[in-house]
Amino acid sequence: MLRKIRHIIRKEVIQTFRDRRMLFPIFFAPVIQLIIFGYAATTDIKNISIGILDQDRTEESRTLIASFSYVDYFNVKYHIHSYPEVDELFQKGKIQAAMVIPQKYASNIKKRAKTGLQIILDGTDANSANIILDYISRLVGKQSEYILTELAGKEPEGMIITQPRIWYNPELKSSIYMVPGVICLVLLLTTLILTSMAITKEREMGTLENLIVSPIKTWELIVGKTFPFVIIGLVDMALVILAGRLIFSLPIRGSIFFLFGISLLFILTSLSFGLFISTVSRTQQQAMMSAFFFLMPAMLLSGIFSPIESMPKIIQYITLLNPLRYFAKALRGILLKGNSFSILWPEVLALAAFGIAAIILSSIRFRKYLE
Repeated sequence: MLRKIRHIIRKEVIQTFRDRRMLFPIFFAPVIQLIIFGYAATTDIKNISIGILDQDRTEESRTLIASFSYVDYFNVKYHIHSYPEVDELFQKGKIQAAMVIPQKYASNIKKRAKTGLQIILDGTDANSANIILDYISRLVGKQSEYILTELAGKEPEGMIITQPRIWYNPELKSSIYMVPGVICLVLLLTTLILTSMAITKEREMGTLENLIVSPIKTWELIVGKTFPFVIIGLVDMALVILAGRLIFSLPIRGSIFFLFGISLLFILTSLSFGLFISTVSRTQQQAMMSAFFFLMPAMLLSGIFSPIESMPKIIQYITLLNPLRYFAKALRGILLKGNSFSILWPEVLALAAFGIAAIILSSIRFRKYLE
């Protein structure tokens, strides 16, 4: 039995690495994808083009404008002179935000009276607009606090001052949050596509008939053909974790053994889905297209890019059928928070259930496929 499986594994390894060009997509492409996605899939917004319409033109208004130049988030590119100019700059896409400083801004400050600032945003991208508004609000809030404390000569009575402490990601880098999700996608993409093309490759090469008539049991063939991809998946996991650590300073606060253990569960689930796809596809091109058809919903319903809690209720229930959801939550918990099995046992059980169900279904389908 073990001898048969060993020969199948040896055959699969030789067949996979016979073409040296396969080394790049198997081992180097995942790292390159991590780097590209890690920098591209970020919610940080910097160098925000902002135009300012200063209707007051006083020392106080210039101090407020200067505060926007001291931070990396804003780039004061335009000093605007009229509202039509504001509209023109938005139409041409040259600014993402505009701030209007009203007349009597300085005099109201000196009188300790309330004064308002008008903030105009490009709402084409609602997410970016909300982030930019938050940046501006925080910056103006600090300026207001400076006016209340420094210019007034004392701290106002009853004033509440927050002292925030941010855990797990003190610098609020979105890459620290996004990179674990990207690792999940890279691992899913690599293992799913490689396995989905395994059986279709046999059919196209004309060697599937030899496997059918050989004295090999179905489960032995499944183990022999998927075991090399399990090793490849674990190696890719190690490579992308290392790349994330070196390039994005990704923390590893949890157990590395627990990390690879739960990754193995996810890899087995992904390989089983890939095996199932290979049995419903007759060519490698069909297998690849079917794999991408599965990848898109899995990615969107995983909570990697947008919180599941923000999705409609019916969609939230659908995400419960997505194994990538559980793996992404577990991976982030292990890497960023140092979670252990006592916390992540629901995700471990869910992945184990998905893995067992996927293996059983793909084995049944695979047996019928061979028959």
